[in-house]
Amino acid sequence: GCFLFAKQFKKSPTEIAKELAKKLEEKNSDFAQFSAVGPYINLKIDNQKLFKNICREKLKPFKKNGQTVMVEYLSPNTNKPLHIGHLRNGSTGMAMSLILEFTGYNVVKANLVNDRGIHICKSMLAWQKFGKGATPESTGIKGDHFVGDYYVLFSEKSKQDPSLLDEVQVMLKKWEEGDPEVIKIWKMMNAWVLAGFKDSYKKIGLEFDIEYLESEIYKSGKEIVKEGAKRGILVEEDSGALFYMLPKKEFGENEDGTFKKLTLLRENGTSVYATQDIAVAAKKAIDYKLDASIYVVGEEQEYYFKTLFAALQGLGYSWADRCYHLAYGMVDLPDGKMKSREGNVIDADDLIKDVVALAKKEIRIGDEEKLGQREINSRATKISLGAIKFFLLRTGPKNKITFKIKESIAFDGFTGTYVQYAYTRAKGIVRKAESAGIMDTESSFHLIGNNPEERLLAQQIILFSEKIEKAAETYNPSVVANAVYNLAKTFHKFYNEHPVITEETELASQRLALISTTAKIIETGLGLLGIETLENM
Repeated sequence: GCFLFAKQFKKSPTEIAKELAKKLEEKNSDFAQFSAVGPYINLKIDNQKLFKNICREKLKPFKKNGQTVMVEYLSPNTNKPLHIGHLRNGSTGMAMSLILEFTGYNVVKANLVNDRGIHICKSMLAWQKFGKGATPESTGIKGDHFVGDYYVLFSEKSKQDPSLLDEVQVMLKKWEEGDPEVIKIWKMMNAWVLAGFKDSYKKIGLEFDIEYLESEIYKSGKEIVKEGAKRGILVEEDSGALFYMLPKKEFGENEDGTFKKLTLLRENGTSVYATQDIAVAAKKAIDYKLDASIYVVGEEQEYYFKTLFAALQGLGYSWADRCYHLAYGMVDLPDGKMKSREGNVIDADDLIKDVVALAKKEIRIGDEEKLGQREINSRATKISLGAIKFFLLRTGPKNKITFKIKESIAFDGFTGTYVQYAYTRAKGIVRKAESAGIMDTESSFHLIGNNPEERLLAQQIILFSEKIEKAAETYNPSVVANAVYNLAKTFHKFYNEHPVITEETELASQRLALISTTAKIIETGLGLLGIETLENM
């Protein structure tokens, strides 16, 4: 309606509607007719123009906006292999990077590897005491899994012998002092884990432009916080510990009325997570002149990041208000929460292996001899990774997920496999039509758009770029996942009710153009989620 313009133009809404409809009618438009009905304007779509434009839709990336955004994601610890929580983190970070890049941002994909600290020393101490010189090569165990076994072993042994907890603190102190024996063990075990990670990254499809190692940065973090203490921004206690006092207005106060605080240096002078996170944040800003910095980290760290960003602001960093914590919910097993210290966890490698095995069973039915083992493996891998990623991305990041393997790979329902099949089916129709001599031509498109399924397909194609933009603005890849699923569902319904290959050559050609465009949009949507398409399934 034109009510909002009445005061501005000092005319009645009805008059404004008439004048506006007339001016719109005079302009070249994709609408067939504009008519004023009281204070409202009715629009009649010109199917011929609309569908011709839609069927030439390429969904090209947005123009560059000149802004640089860093997406820091995954951030594994070098004391255990990647697990399903890392898969959600990695899928979210990679999808967010692809979506932001598509919408015009210069994206820097970063990985902060936590390769030092008390948790790393636990694996080291357990191997030193109980490993008897074993290696990944001697045991045939992948490096990250090998080291992870010793992390679990430390948890078990320390319950029996609590003095190990004191020993691991001593080891950390020795590491920070550069003790040759401790450093030798650390370098060796980190190399095992990093080699395992590299293999997993390639398998999952995770990419990074820069990789920060905590061990190379934490010292500069110490320097920053010590300088902050000299400037009076941080508080140093008699014990030697350093703190940032959190503003009462934002964080409240303790029961005794004192400020809440963020520890930045322990009593023994060793660093904490916040120390190196401050150092990394400062290095990022210098190296890349970032307009925004996004941290993909679990929601259980929400309070921590709130305190970290407050400390960065307190230290005087002007860019601190452009840091954002993209929090995501935990991933649980059907029978409860994962606890890596107890070994009760779905390792990423094992999960992928299990889903690939399920996918192979589906593909093998009647096709094993025809396809060959290599093709079966290739298809099963694409299907399984697509299934896992889609399951982890289809709900909003903050929602908790109970991962169900069989549900994730179902060919029917709200799954990546269903969407991949829509693309495969669409491409199959295009190939079949072309074999029958039907071509996607620049026709008038006056025959399609006359049924609700075609119009709904057109509507979803038109709105797809808006969905991508919304996902970028809200840091929520599930917007794209839902949009591409709805497009796949609408396509299946359209094809089941309306044949593409018909005796009416012109109608067949026009429907082929619509199907071909649908396939392109599905391919783009899945690609933004880090999911590959298959020409055959």
